[in-house]
Amino acid sequence: MANVTPLIESIAATLKQASTQSLDLSFNELLDMSENGELNITPDYQRLFRWTEGQRSRFIESLLLEMPVPPIFVIEEPDGTYQLIDGLQRISSYLHMRGKLSATHLDPPVVLGEFLTLSDCDIVPALNGLTFNDFPTALQIRLKRAFIRVEVVRKETDPRFKYHMFKRLNTGGELLSAQQLRNCTIRLLGPDFPDFLIRMSEVDDFRECTSGMTPARKLSAFDQELVLRFFALKNRRARFKHEVTDFLTEYMEEVADPLEAETFDFNVEEEVFRRTFTALRKALGDMSFAIAYKTRDKLTAGFGAYHYEAITIGLQSVLGRLDLNDESMIARLKDTLIAIKLDPVFIEMTTGGGKNSPGPLNDRIGFVERRLIDAFPG
Repeated sequence: MANVTPLIESIAATLKQASTQSLDLSFNELLDMSENGELNITPDYQRLFRWTEGQRSRFIESLLLEMPVPPIFVIEEPDGTYQLIDGLQRISSYLHMRGKLSATHLDPPVVLGEFLTLSDCDIVPALNGLTFNDFPTALQIRLKRAFIRVEVVRKETDPRFKYHMFKRLNTGGELLSAQQLRNCTIRLLGPDFPDFLIRMSEVDDFRECTSGMTPARKLSAFDQELVLRFFALKNRRARFKHEVTDFLTEYMEEVADPLEAETFDFNVEEEVFRRTFTALRKALGDMSFAIAYKTRDKLTAGFGAYHYEAITIGLQSVLGRLDLNDESMIARLKDTLIAIKLDPVFIEMTTGGGKNSPGPLNDRIGFVERRLIDAFPG
């Protein structure tokens, strides 16, 4: 039998990194904590609330019937406040019932002061059509006093332990996009890089160039993933071997984690990012990542992810040579990019599935690089 002592010691050492506490709090206490700034749901995390009105209603019904509900998890910040890391759907449903929720991303949107009207309650149908203000006093008090177990990850806990804990908690339940999960989890290693990605996704030139993506993609934080793709491919393309999702996550982890060796000069990288999308906005605007469709002799408005990767990274080969105030140079860039997009070889490189591997990726980036270098020789 193998010596189990090292294994036991390894587990014991890891446990020392974790400090937790269990509390039973009423939903009314959680509401007060939210309003007083003691319970924090970051704006980007709040956008992940997506339960339907029926799901919200049935959760309220469960509370009124005193059914057991799963615990929520929070992280204690250095100032003693809590950051919610699991339980958003339940907390937000209660806030909506009390008229204390702002979720303008929903359809229909929810604004502060709007009370949830219960619907689809299937155990006590008489609840349907009622708001909190319609409840008799006894039911209002029962709902306010309904409690939930709150698992607190204390501030002394190692940041990496917090990070891996959040990843495990969010492998099921309400599905998040890969970038939404990165934004929430990697923030626990360090907030600077996640916040930087969000800020860059709001740059006007970037927004115009990527405006062809669908609203559903924007809601899933795909715009922020595109920013991450830009920096990951620009700086670490050689590391991309198999799965793009893992590649992006690993790069974001390395930049965000202060204990990792990866360095990221925020000022320099921001300047390159802004210059890239200023050039594209001036050349093609909202057609920057449009594709040639059907007739293949003109561009169709929309968004092609393969075009985004190839053009933004390929452009780096000549970015330093471009005078963005020279109209003739911008016109040449526009003509070159359109010619690239309409080239049958490039169309083949960027059409269909199965092209998210290193070989095809490098082929389409290389194609753009060669054409741009020919158009803008050093």
